[in-house]
Amino acid sequence: MFAKFFHELKSAGLPVSLREYLTLMEAMDADLASRKVEDFYFLSRATLVKDERNLDKFDRVFGHVFKGLETVGEDITADIPEDWLRLMTERYFSEEDMKQIEALGGWDKLMETLKERLEEQKKRHEGGSKWIGTGGTSPFGSGGYNPEGVRIGNEGKRQGRAVKVWEKRDYKNLDDNVELGTRNIKMALRKLRRFAREGAAEEFDLDSTIDATARAGYLDIKMRPERRNMIKVLLFFDVGGSMDPFIKICEEMFSAARAEFKHMEYFYFHNCLYDYVWKDNRRRWTEKIPTWDILHKYPHDYKVIFIGDASMSPYEVTVPGGSVEYFNDEAGAVWLKRVTDIYERVVWLNPVRKDSWDYVPSTKLLRELLGERMYPLTLAGIEKAMAELKR
Repeated sequence: MFAKFFHELKSAGLPVSLREYLTLMEAMDADLASRKVEDFYFLSRATLVKDERNLDKFDRVFGHVFKGLETVGEDITADIPEDWLRLMTERYFSEEDMKQIEALGGWDKLMETLKERLEEQKKRHEGGSKWIGTGGTSPFGSGGYNPEGVRIGNEGKRQGRAVKVWEKRDYKNLDDNVELGTRNIKMALRKLRRFAREGAAEEFDLDSTIDATARAGYLDIKMRPERRNMIKVLLFFDVGGSMDPFIKICEEMFSAARAEFKHMEYFYFHNCLYDYVWKDNRRRWTEKIPTWDILHKYPHDYKVIFIGDASMSPYEVTVPGGSVEYFNDEAGAVWLKRVTDIYERVVWLNPVRKDSWDYVPSTKLLRELLGERMYPLTLAGIEKAMAELKR
């Protein structure tokens, strides 16, 4: 597999040498990556990539070669053979079939059973209800259906039911230069305004200049500070997964907010707020920003806006370790409570149609945590959210 990785890098045009490859093998013999794919990713990148312009190529090759082999946490580790996850057939599940399939019975039971399957399973399975496989009703694998489970691999149609994902996923930054369609959003955001003149006197004051000149009998030019919107905003964008269909509206919102709020900071998260966020999706694994740092840095007079579909496993909100991507120490609800305790004005903008919110348990949970301050990501919804922030 490592030799294939090296040849794939060469084929992609990365200037990797045999000396660098041997250095990587020496590091692996010394167990520097500790058998974790994420650690091996950083180790191999540091060893093989000499120019940051090649980072994107490296990430694409790495994702292709080691697809589906990422561990879900420190307590559950295993190398799952690629042929176990190869989707041979994709089964169609009717609504009646789905109703007959039952969940294992909670987060702890799901994680405990996954450990047992990893220890017991010896071969590939397809279309079953127990083992790690494809196309069946097992809670572990891909291409099938289960009310809640761990998606392992990325083959087949997704059902949106996974509470964990055994795969490294990369997201793209939102484009804040999008102009098409942003004008109406800007108009809605202007409901949140509080103008003041602060700072250096850099703007020409015509009225004061005329008055002073008339009184003095000679030209007396007067300057004044620029009139600015003094509202300060923290913007948190949910990215990746179920948010992919809403990229365009989020980019329009991002671009409009950049134009309207001079005092604005933005951050990315996935599904729910946890112990860290990030500003660059290409480096979200290496340049994490602790959420505590944000809560300590930005004072309580900031207005907070979350933008996300609020669609996730309820465990991601209520259970430590419930994050779909890693084992978080504290539940998402704990972090949202800290935000609402510090910042008096917090709203959540949801791009999903409002008439479907009641059918998603996680959406109902977040609405309760935010005191029903969730609004649809529409022009009317944005106006209502701005009115709430301005109160």
